[in-house]
Amino acid sequence: MRNVLYAAALCAVLASSCVSDRMPAGNEVLHYVSPSRYMEEALMIGNGCLGAAVYGGVSVDSLSLNDLTLWTGEPNVEVYSPEAYKAVPEIRAALDREDFALADQLQRRIQGAYSQNYQPLGRLYIRNMNISDSECEDYSRRLDLSKAVASTSFSAGGNEFSRSYYASAADSVIVSEISVKGDAELDMELSIDCPLMAEITAEGNELVMSGYAAYYSRPVYSRGEGSHLYDDDRGIHFTSIVSVKAPDSEISTDGKVLRIKGGKKAWIYFTNVTSFNGYDRDPVKDGKAHSVLARARIDKVQASAPEKILRRHIEDYRSFYTRVKLDLGTTASDIAALPTDIQLKQYGDLHQYNPDLEELYFNFGRYLLISCSRTPAVPANLQGLWNEYLCPPWSSNYTTNINLEENYWLAESCNLSELHKPLLDFIVNLSMTGRDAARYYYGVERGWCLGQNSDIWALTPPVGEHEGHPMWANWTMGGAWLSSHIWEHYLFTGDADFLKEYYPALRGAAEFCLDWLVERDGVLVTSPGTSPENTFITPDGIQIASSIGNTADMAMVRQCLMDTFEAAELLGDEQMKCEISDALPRLRPYRIGERGNLLEWAEDYKESEPTHRHQSHLYGVFPGRHITFSENPELIAAAHKTLELRGKESTGWSTGWRVNLYARMHDATEAYATYRKLLQYVSPDGYRGEDARRGGGTYPNLLDAHSPFQIDGNFGGVSGVAEMLLQSSGNTLDILPARPEQWKKGSVCGLKARGAYEADIEWDECQVKAKIRAIKGGSLTVRYKEQKRQMEFAPSACKTVVFDI
Repeated sequence: MRNVLYAAALCAVLASSCVSDRMPAGNEVLHYVSPSRYMEEALMIGNGCLGAAVYGGVSVDSLSLNDLTLWTGEPNVEVYSPEAYKAVPEIRAALDREDFALADQLQRRIQGAYSQNYQPLGRLYIRNMNISDSECEDYSRRLDLSKAVASTSFSAGGNEFSRSYYASAADSVIVSEISVKGDAELDMELSIDCPLMAEITAEGNELVMSGYAAYYSRPVYSRGEGSHLYDDDRGIHFTSIVSVKAPDSEISTDGKVLRIKGGKKAWIYFTNVTSFNGYDRDPVKDGKAHSVLARARIDKVQASAPEKILRRHIEDYRSFYTRVKLDLGTTASDIAALPTDIQLKQYGDLHQYNPDLEELYFNFGRYLLISCSRTPAVPANLQGLWNEYLCPPWSSNYTTNINLEENYWLAESCNLSELHKPLLDFIVNLSMTGRDAARYYYGVERGWCLGQNSDIWALTPPVGEHEGHPMWANWTMGGAWLSSHIWEHYLFTGDADFLKEYYPALRGAAEFCLDWLVERDGVLVTSPGTSPENTFITPDGIQIASSIGNTADMAMVRQCLMDTFEAAELLGDEQMKCEISDALPRLRPYRIGERGNLLEWAEDYKESEPTHRHQSHLYGVFPGRHITFSENPELIAAAHKTLELRGKESTGWSTGWRVNLYARMHDATEAYATYRKLLQYVSPDGYRGEDARRGGGTYPNLLDAHSPFQIDGNFGGVSGVAEMLLQSSGNTLDILPARPEQWKKGSVCGLKARGAYEADIEWDECQVKAKIRAIKGGSLTVRYKEQKRQMEFAPSACKTVVFDI
């Protein structure tokens, strides 16, 4: 039935001369002509904690619900492997004599528990008793990014039905407004289900759901494969309330169902509160009063006028969204009129020029971060906020060897610094639990460290439970990588009070790095180390993960020490400056291989997988800042060669990373080609038709396809566009360093730069104009290609600079 609806609606779109009035496209609206069957087609809404995937069905609509704080597990109070550190000397000795196989075997002794699982909350169903799918005509489904409102409209039996949905951060609720025009009246049933342990009751105009998550679970890739353990006295508990306001309707209950009959309009309010009260607090004994808080939210919105709730939502959302505006050109009207999924297909298949779609993807990524990153110390996870699985892929956890960091690459450059705060606060939590990880797993008494995976409980040891492959389970550099976000936030904001408060976490990461390094052949190296999720082949043909001084380790240590040194200099920490000054010149330098590529390991080993998705050894180019286009041309060329050898095909998040890398290399052609590659259409995971498309790219609803869905590629792609248009070092701004020829004329407003600057850039085929605002003031070199301008700024000053093309 859906295919018939879709074909009919699409024909109507192509035939209509006024389609733009009925179904706006452009760079701020996702629009479709049929309901969604899969999550990868649904429309995402969120308020930074509560979220929903809106399916937009006709006779039965549903919202798949999530709460960012609903996880399995409890605070980590026991050390899984308290004597793991005793294996470190044995591993180092094995690596010194190049017994790599033994080193890999021994690495499993340095493994702790797996992370816990992020959980779905359930699904809200809206059943229309007086509508059938076969009656549906003129169907439209859309997400307006300018207001953060999703909507569905259609006609049936001579009546017009419309629904709108939004997630309000101002009122901590999800709102659905249902209305009908014509002779028909509302006739609906509401129900809710939950895959967790939950009880549901219906009374008056409300459904109330109370339940709890497992106090322990395992990931799908482990022994036990996703097993969950439940106890009413343990784990995160929650209360959900569905409340209806329908002044002209009769509302009744039947078991666990609400019936709404009569009237023309109804508002459905949903909220949820969990007992999670911090990474180190028992969610039962010291948990939040979730039922009391949920009730207070519902009482507040029931006492408010619906139009005021909507206005508060839009004003709050737009205070973030409108800070940046991007214009890359105009899409032909016949293309812009097409549904978003068709545009996405044709963009790749027909190589169409569609700047509106490129802008839409950029705006959608900013929308997603606003929608999923506003909960204190609980950052966006592997799926941001939206997950339907009890055992989600990779536990939907915090994967720290790229994915969690990539989620936040856009936060500073795209003027959303406040939304960086959940991650920054989470880093502080990690710096607390990570001290035990450093001590018990690595024998390092100072500082803190972090393995590949974490969860809401700030898990820090290497995972694997003595069964995990060292290529992923035994990575040690999560603290070094994540702590760079602290210095980045300071560079973009100039907030000295913030730096002073968060400096101990940055310093602790550097202390671990300093004490983890060992001297080999006259240089300081990590031992053991792994290059994230990759292996090499030894001369005797064995695939190995463990090594000494691999390039990614050394790059992350180098950046961490450089950042900490600059922070220490500002804060007067002479001891740390001295330690870092001694260590930095002694770090193992980069090496270039016979093929001209940047070596991934200390030696030019043969790669097990030459086209591997990770390019962690290019960290120094991006997101690191110590290999630059102007200062390190030889290393930039080697990094470029590395990407060439990696090939064009990869996962979504990896492709997003590569956009940023090419931009930092000032290669506009490859940066743009890779951005287009990121926007390659991928079918929903559950779709099994002959025309199914798999791999990395973008799903019909513009979510990133790893595949499966991971949100990091969305955020990496947005960051990549920002890097193509503006780069900065603190005292230098590079204007349009990787602008492709396809973007002949355009503008971007509101991008942020290191040094606490904000820039509006406008360009055409003759001239580039940049309007620069200084938050703190200072000396600044502004560059466009070979042209330079030296400028002086007082605090809050604004100046314009013009370059000829």
